[in-house]
Amino acid sequence: MLIRAGYDISFSSETTTPMLAMLNIHPSRNKDLKTPHRIIASPDVPMYDYVDAFGNNTTRFVIPAGGVTLSCDFVIEDSGLPDTQAPDAPQVLVEDLPDDILVYLLGSRYCETDRLSDVAWSLFGGIAPGWARVQAIVDYVHNHIEFGYGHARSTKTAWDAYQEGAGVCRDFAHLAVTLCRCMNIPARYCTGYLGDIGIPPVDAPMDFSAWFDVYLGGEWYTFDARHNRPRIGRILMARGRDATDTALTNAFGRASLVRFDVHTDEVAGID
Repeated sequence: MLIRAGYDISFSSETTTPMLAMLNIHPSRNKDLKTPHRIIASPDVPMYDYVDAFGNNTTRFVIPAGGVTLSCDFVIEDSGLPDTQAPDAPQVLVEDLPDDILVYLLGSRYCETDRLSDVAWSLFGGIAPGWARVQAIVDYVHNHIEFGYGHARSTKTAWDAYQEGAGVCRDFAHLAVTLCRCMNIPARYCTGYLGDIGIPPVDAPMDFSAWFDVYLGGEWYTFDARHNRPRIGRILMARGRDATDTALTNAFGRASLVRFDVHTDEVAGID
């Protein structure tokens, strides 16, 4: 299947402001592109990309005084298959984990494993390790948090989401990631496109989405605590320990978001 995706995002700024943007698709999806993926800036400003420590394609540029609009539109091929399910996938003992996986067991800016460890073990300690334990965590988070854009704030952590019982997709992901790590299951935070493909239309503005991966049986598997069902058409943009590593933009100065439009739709062909 083919998916057309992209965005128009504008910032205003009174002075020149350096910015980092993770608005590219992840390098692992480059081979699936059917049209070029280019970030277009208006006014035109110099940009260059680098790959960060987590393998994400990151863009550097300076917002000119007055502001900038960033836009992108591309077509990508997708398998059309839902997220892989592996109910027999076992949990890997900590001592057997590869060295580069261990970082995804540690606490991070938005995932306070120290504050939620006792909660996690009291809730999930009696559930068999592996896929069943992860699914129990996803079920719990899905039912515990009420979704609503009015509950969003940039400083909200997994502990806050647990205490308040409300949030947006990043809060679902942060809490699930944290609870998995507390149970010695490596988990990483993911951001990207997720259109309403294979489900009834949703009467809400399109947005980027957050989900997470867990490491079971030597493989990474995708879970989504907000939707709690296998979905079709995820387009990964970035992944890391939490939203700190995958922020869509980081401005090093004052820059106000004034426009934010995202589109993700299945298409029959390339125009």
